[in-house]
Amino acid sequence: MTTGVADTAAAPEGTPPGERPKGVPARVVDTFLNGNTVVITVLAFVCAIVVGAVLIVIADEPTRAAMSYFFSYPADTFGAGWKAISSGYVALFEGSVFNPDSVYSDSSVPLFGPLSDTLFNAAPLILGGLSVGVAFRAGLFNIGAQGQLIIGAICAGYVGFAWHLPIVLHLLVALVAGIVGGALWGGLAGWLKARAGAHEVISTIMLNYVALYLLYYLLSVSGFQADGSNQAISRPVEDAARLPHLLGGGLSVNASLVVALLAALGCWWLLTRSTLGFRLRAVGANQYAARTAGMSVPSSYITVMLIAGALAGLAGCAQILGGNNAALTGDVDANIGFDAITVALLGRAAPGGTVLAGILFGALRAGAVKMQADTGTPTEIVQVIQSVIVLFIAAPALIRAIFRLRESRGGGVTALAKGWNG
Repeated sequence: MTTGVADTAAAPEGTPPGERPKGVPARVVDTFLNGNTVVITVLAFVCAIVVGAVLIVIADEPTRAAMSYFFSYPADTFGAGWKAISSGYVALFEGSVFNPDSVYSDSSVPLFGPLSDTLFNAAPLILGGLSVGVAFRAGLFNIGAQGQLIIGAICAGYVGFAWHLPIVLHLLVALVAGIVGGALWGGLAGWLKARAGAHEVISTIMLNYVALYLLYYLLSVSGFQADGSNQAISRPVEDAARLPHLLGGGLSVNASLVVALLAALGCWWLLTRSTLGFRLRAVGANQYAARTAGMSVPSSYITVMLIAGALAGLAGCAQILGGNNAALTGDVDANIGFDAITVALLGRAAPGGTVLAGILFGALRAGAVKMQADTGTPTEIVQVIQSVIVLFIAAPALIRAIFRLRESRGGGVTALAKGWNG
């Protein structure tokens, strides 16, 4: 026999006493209606897919042509629109998860090729998202992941092509160089915040430009620029300094994925199990209370930006030591520095959530290529979908209004509204 006490304890927080759900299905429905953060995230993704479908229809030429005689034959418009939407999203899925053509023995499409491309794109996004998320936890907005990534790529790339070391040592030294370069670049913004009171948003944005134009300059310097070339490209990184492929040379995924997962595990331990992580979260939650408790706020700012820069530097290593191009170019960052901000927002600045968000965005990046190749749908639509996801997550009240969810009374407030301070 079930007692009233047991029913009360099992009911989700925020449910009125007279409306206690009974049974698992009722609890699932109640959790959905309460709209916790997971539900809001999923519904934000659904809304973004709908917005993307509208844009696909608008960009599709046959659909636009059918719209010209919509009132005469409306079925043509709906049919063309559905064909554009379905073929676009099918191509997105085939390019990121599974392509049915790969099941044929004579197919040139690798069985795990799409999933490999997803994980390949996800690794630097995860590292960049961790960089932004760790800073969020300490109350700082690290908008400088792009510059930290570029400096990390410069340092790792230089060691990769200018130094000649044994095969394993060469890779390790190149990774260390990228980590140190990114950490110093991020630590500079932290030092400016701690010692001079410079706002980290302004300083990190300006340091992005410094790093970018430093890269442009280096790509024109003899000894850094590729031998015998007048193009803005560096000498190629030696094979001894390249990250090895995980599933063979035919698939793109490499050891940068392992590095990203280990970094996420390290960030989880740092934030939840270490004294330093407690201090960083305390400063992010309330710097005045932390200072009263004897914690050094300036040193916390410098420390967290060193860590954030090191993670972004690792993303730069993934780009130059594990990317498709073994040489530095002006677009080595591939907009990862700014996409990392949206990954961190979608992942709620938590290491586990950042990994999942990075994989999602990696899938969108991988699938966008095939979607454009097969259907002609612009890849920019995928970027719009990414932005809309974050827009809806940042406005949970809009999601609640669209899906008529109850106002959450416990646990439903987003991490953004809390200031990302846990």
